[in-house]
Amino acid sequence: MWRTRAAAACVICRSLANSSYGIKRKSALQNLHLVSRSIHHPYYPSSKFQRPPLRISIKLFSSLNCLPLRKTKLLNVKHGYQFHRNFWLARLASRLLKVRYLILGSAVGGGYTAKKTYDQWKDMMPDLNEYKWIVPDFVWELDEHIDFEKLIKALPDADDLAKLLPDFDKIGETFTSLKGFFSPGSPGETAFRATDQGYDNDKQFKKISDKEKIDQLQEELLRTQLKYQRMLERLEKENKELRKLVLQRDDKGIHQRKLKKSLIDMYSEVLDILSDYDASYNTQDHLPRVVVVGDQSAGKTSVLEMIAQARIFPRGSGEMMTRSPVKVTLSEGPHHVALFKDSSREFDLTKEEDLAALRNEIEIRMRNSVKEGCTVSTETISLSVKGPGLQRMVLVDLPGVISTVTSGMAPDTKETIFSISKAYMQNPNAIILCIQDGSVDAERSIVTDLVSQMDPQGKRTIFVLTKVDLAEKNVASPSRIQQIIEGKLFPMKALGYFAVVTGKGNSSESIESIKEYEEEFFQNSKLLKTCMLKAHQVTTKNLSLAVSDCFWKMVRESVEQQADAFKATRFNLETEWKNNYPRLRELDRNELFEKAKNEILDEVISLTQVTPKHWEEILQKTLWERVSTHVIENIYLPAAQTMNSGTFNTTVDIKLKQWTDKQLPNKAVEVAWETLQEEFSRFMTEPKGKEHDDIFDKLKQAVKEESIKRHKWNERAEDSLRVIQHNALEDRSISDKQQWDAAIHFMEETLQSRLKDTESVIEDMVGPDWKKRWLYWIGRTKEQNIRNETKNELEKLIKCSEEHAAYLANDEVTTVRKNLEARGVTVDPCLIKDTWHQIYRRYFLKTALNHCNLCRRGFYYYQRHFVDSELECNDIVLFWRIQRMLAITANTLRQQLTNTEVRRLEKNVKEVLEDFAEDNEKKVKLLTGKRVQLAEDLKKVREIQEKLEAFIEALHQEK
Repeated sequence: MWRTRAAAACVICRSLANSSYGIKRKSALQNLHLVSRSIHHPYYPSSKFQRPPLRISIKLFSSLNCLPLRKTKLLNVKHGYQFHRNFWLARLASRLLKVRYLILGSAVGGGYTAKKTYDQWKDMMPDLNEYKWIVPDFVWELDEHIDFEKLIKALPDADDLAKLLPDFDKIGETFTSLKGFFSPGSPGETAFRATDQGYDNDKQFKKISDKEKIDQLQEELLRTQLKYQRMLERLEKENKELRKLVLQRDDKGIHQRKLKKSLIDMYSEVLDILSDYDASYNTQDHLPRVVVVGDQSAGKTSVLEMIAQARIFPRGSGEMMTRSPVKVTLSEGPHHVALFKDSSREFDLTKEEDLAALRNEIEIRMRNSVKEGCTVSTETISLSVKGPGLQRMVLVDLPGVISTVTSGMAPDTKETIFSISKAYMQNPNAIILCIQDGSVDAERSIVTDLVSQMDPQGKRTIFVLTKVDLAEKNVASPSRIQQIIEGKLFPMKALGYFAVVTGKGNSSESIESIKEYEEEFFQNSKLLKTCMLKAHQVTTKNLSLAVSDCFWKMVRESVEQQADAFKATRFNLETEWKNNYPRLRELDRNELFEKAKNEILDEVISLTQVTPKHWEEILQKTLWERVSTHVIENIYLPAAQTMNSGTFNTTVDIKLKQWTDKQLPNKAVEVAWETLQEEFSRFMTEPKGKEHDDIFDKLKQAVKEESIKRHKWNERAEDSLRVIQHNALEDRSISDKQQWDAAIHFMEETLQSRLKDTESVIEDMVGPDWKKRWLYWIGRTKEQNIRNETKNELEKLIKCSEEHAAYLANDEVTTVRKNLEARGVTVDPCLIKDTWHQIYRRYFLKTALNHCNLCRRGFYYYQRHFVDSELECNDIVLFWRIQRMLAITANTLRQQLTNTEVRRLEKNVKEVLEDFAEDNEKKVKLLTGKRVQLAEDLKKVREIQEKLEAFIEALHQEK
C-alpha cells in the first residue's frame, strides 16, 4: 500500500517536471519542500539533507546520525516587479490546483512517514521473546477465537486505494492548457504577473550569502539532532526501566522458572577457566576480549568506569593504581551490582559505601597479588558488573605503560608492563582499546608504537582520545585534534577513532555529572560544529556501543574455530593418557586429594585398632629408655655408695619424690606423645602392597607434620599422672616370687646394658687391646697410651681397696700421678679423674651384677625383712618399684591415648585436610607429577570445550 502511494506521488512529481509555466525558475522537483523531497525521493542527488533510514543496529555507533530533520525554511526566489491585474479566474485556478496538490502530497507523504515511524519504533522495542510467559495464555489463543483473515479481507486493498487518487493525466492536460494560456506574448502572461505581484511581495526575503546559509543550516541541524537525542535518551531510559522491572520479576521467580545464564556470563566463565589453565597466554587461548591499554594516567580507568557506569576502581593522583590486570565482565541486570569471581558478596554500585568498599577490596587484591620486590603482577583479578543498560562485553584493564622507572618501583617494572601488555595484545582475536591522552603532546605517546607493532593493519584496534575538553582549550590548532582522530598523526592504524570526555579531573564526580558535562561540551564544541568530528565519534556511549559491537562480531567469527582447536587438544590428551596410564582412572587434582583424604582418615581410624598390650609395651620400653640414665646416675648409684641400708632407702625415697614432682610426669607425657606420633607415622608411611600409590606420599607427610604441630596434649594429664606415679613408687611390698624374679631380671638387663656402654667408652679411651692390634693391625695413639697407663694404675688401686669410694681423694690423685711420672708418663690430674670415673663405674656394675645373683634366693629373707641374714637386697626392691611405676604409667597413658588423644588427633587431621582442600596452592605443591598434570589438563580442556559448545548453541539461538 505504501509503495502504491509513493508511486502515485512520483507521478505527480513527473507531471510537474514535464510542465512549464513559461517562467525561468527551478524544476518542479527542486521546488518541492525539503521534507517532501526526502519522502518521495530519498536518493535525489540535489538534496543535501536527505534523511537516512532510522535503524537500531549500531552500524554507525551513534544515535545522533539516525535522527530526522526538522523542517527547514527554504529561501524563496524573488521575482521581478509586475503591475497588478485582476485576472481572478486564473488566480482561482492556480490556488485550487495548489491546495489540491498540497492535500494529496501531504496525505501520501504523511502515510509514508507514519509507516516509517512505525517501523522505527518497532525496531526500537526490545526483544521480549524470552518473556512471553508474562503474557497470559489466552492472549496467544486469540487467533483460535477471532478470524483475522476475514478482517484482513474486509480492509481495502492497494487497487481500491489507487482508485481514490485523482486522475493525474487530466491534471497534466490542465497544466498544458494553462501553459498555453500563459505563454510569452499572450495576454495571460501579463495577467499572471500582475496577479502574483501581491503574493511575491508577501514572501520576500533578504539575500543571504552561501556561507551564512551553510552556517545557519548546520546550527539548525545540530539543534535538531540534540532535540531528538534527548528524546531518544528519554525513550531509552523508559525502556531501561521496563527491562529492569521484567528482570526483577525474573529474579523473584514469579513463575518459579529457572532462567538460563546470559551469553556474556557463559563466555566469561570460559575465560575464567582459561586464565587458570593457560596463565601464560600461549597460542591455545585465542578467544576475544577487549584489552584496554594506554600510557599511565591517560584515562584508561576513567573510560572503563564510564562504560561500566560506576566509579569502581581505586584512584590516585599521579601514582600507579592499576598494578595487575583486572578482567571486568559487563552484563545487563535489574540491579547495578558488582561481585568478584571467588566471592559471593554483592556490592551495590548505587551506594557510596559499597563503592568505597569495592575500591578498597580491589586495591587490597592488587597489592596481595604483587610479589615481594615487584611493582606489578601478572595475576588477573576477575570482576563482574551487572546493571540496566550496560553493554555486554569482557574488558581487561592493564597497568599503564610507563617510560621511566621512578623511585619506589622495581627495576624491571617497565619491562614487566610491556610484557604483560604484549601477552594480551598478541591474541589475534583480542580487541585493542588504545587510550591516548588528548591533553598532552601526541609525540610523547608510548602506547601507540606498541599497539602498531601488535596490530600493524589496525584490524582490531579502536583508538580513543581522552580529555578532549582540555585538548580543545590548550591546542592552538584544532586541526591537530582532527589529524589525531583521523589517524594521520600516528603511524598506528585503527578500526575506529573516538573522542571522549571523562570528567573535569575531580575524583568525586559522579557518572551522571560526567555524562552531562560530556554532552554539554560536545554540544558547544567547535570540533563538532566545524565537522572536524563526526557525531558518531564522540561520547563514551557511542564508544561503548562500538566496542560491544566489535566484540560480539569478533566472538561470532572466532568462537567456533577455538572450539575446534580445543576439541583437537582434548583428543591428543586422551590419547596420551591411554598410552601412559591405561589401567588408571583420569583423576584430577581435586579427585586425587579426596582419595588421599579417605586413605588418611582410614589410617587414623586404624590407630584405634592397636591392641592395649602393644601400646603398653611400646610406652613402657620408650619411657624406660628415656628415664633410665636419670635413675642409674642420679638415684641408684648415689644411694648404692652408702654403706647402710637405712641410708640407702632414705636417699632413694627422697630422690624418687623429687623426680616425680618435677620431671617424671612431663617425661611420661612426652613419651606418650612421641609414641602416638611414631605409630601415626608408621600407619601413614607403611606400604600397602600393590594398592600403594606413591603420588600421595608428599601429601600424607605434610598432613602428618601439620596435624602433629597443631595437636596439644591435655594439660590435666600430668596432674593425674603425678599422683598415680607417687603411689606406685611408695609401694615396697613384693607379693610373690614371680615379681621378685622379674625385678632381678629387669635389674640385670639394665646393669648389663650399662656395663656394655661403659666397656665401649673405656675401649675408646685406651685404644684396642693386644688381640685387635695383632689381628687388625691397629695401633694406639699417644693419648690412648697415656690413658692405658693411667687405667692400669687405677685398677691396682681398686684391687687394693675393694670398698673404695666413688671419688678419688686429692692425695690419691697425686700418688697416681707420681707413680706414672716415675715410669716416664706425664699425666694431667683431670685425665686421672675422668679415667677413674669409668674404671670405678665398671667395677661397681660388675659388683652389682654379682649381687643380683646372690639375691635370686633372697625372696625368703625379704619376706622376713632380712632378719638373721647378712644379705640385703634393697636395690632389688628399688628396681621393682621402678618397674611397677613404669607398668602403671604405661597403662594410664594407654588409656588416655585410646580414649582421648587419638580422637583429638583424628579431629586435627580432619581440620588440616579441610584447610588443604581450600588451599589450591598447597594442593598444587603436594600433588605433583606428569600424571596429575595430564589429568588436570584433560579436565579443564573438557570443561572449556563443553562450555564453548553450550555458548555457541546459545549464540545460535539468539540469532
